[in-house]
Amino acid sequence: MSDNNANREVTVVDIKMPFISMVVFLVKLSIAAIPALIIVSFILGLLSALFGGLFGGMFGGMFHGFDAEMHRF
Repeated sequence: MSDNNANREVTVVDIKMPFISMVVFLVKLSIAAIPALIIVSFILGLLSALFGGLFGGMFGGMFHGFDAEMHRF
């Protein structure tokens, strides 16, 4: 392997982009983020329902407070 084929490290210092092009790019980026946010929210909701049902069934009696009949003397 010669030195010409070796990997070289590159550092980007500046990007020259017109202001209007950057505004259009950021508007497209924000519009594209909406479906991604919906999908991520749906997945997190499913996981929350799964774990809530699992642990709610296991520990359901622990978090409902005390029953009035438990404190009769």
